[in-house]
Amino acid sequence: MLELRGITAGYDRRAPVVRDVSLTLAAGESVGLLGPSGCGKSTLARVAALLHRPDAGTVVVDGTEARGWRHRAPRAQRTAFGVVFQQPRLSADPRLRLRDLIAEPLRATGAPDGIGELATAVGLSDDLLARRPHQVSDGQLQRACLARALALRPRWLVCDEMTAMLDASTTAALVSVVEDYRRENGAGLLAVGHDPVLLGRWCDRVVRWTDLAPGSGPTGGGQAGRGM
Repeated sequence: MLELRGITAGYDRRAPVVRDVSLTLAAGESVGLLGPSGCGKSTLARVAALLHRPDAGTVVVDGTEARGWRHRAPRAQRTAFGVVFQQPRLSADPRLRLRDLIAEPLRATGAPDGIGELATAVGLSDDLLARRPHQVSDGQLQRACLARALALRPRWLVCDEMTAMLDASTTAALVSVVEDYRRENGAGLLAVGHDPVLLGRWCDRVVRWTDLAPGSGPTGGGQAGRGM
């Protein structure tokens, strides 16, 4: 289980963008976090993935309280997460070929090379793997970023507006990759977005940001069916 308890976070302690928010995801569950741009949902997602230290509150990962953030997080907790951001060009080193981009977490942890399998799963051909970010489309680059996020077989996926810059066919393809991975590995998913139709079709449950106000409870939100 992934638990966010009473999280207050932001980039200026005097003006936090997230105030006393709680959210719980069960293992294997897919939860959509729905809200408008600028409401703080991306900051909460970064806290959930141990990428941003909150000003207050607790993150509990599989029963163990998080004690560190980013590179200071224990390796077992840090590698439990795979994260895909909205803008792939801001999260990809422009000097790296796509093959090396996908391999980053594998090389950092000494894990076996599984680039070929990952590339096939996300729909990248060998010729695309040899290209750098400026030589591919946003959709192709986001496929590589998704492959990188899956490289260490994470137990939890955080997709922060992953498809916001993509066309409908690429969106459907990447959502399918995520769902295939989740079915095979029992991974939980926090999908952040502002499209209620997409999140409603993708996720087991959708939580509206407005339902996460203090006192609304740890899970909040209403139910949404699957069907993509």
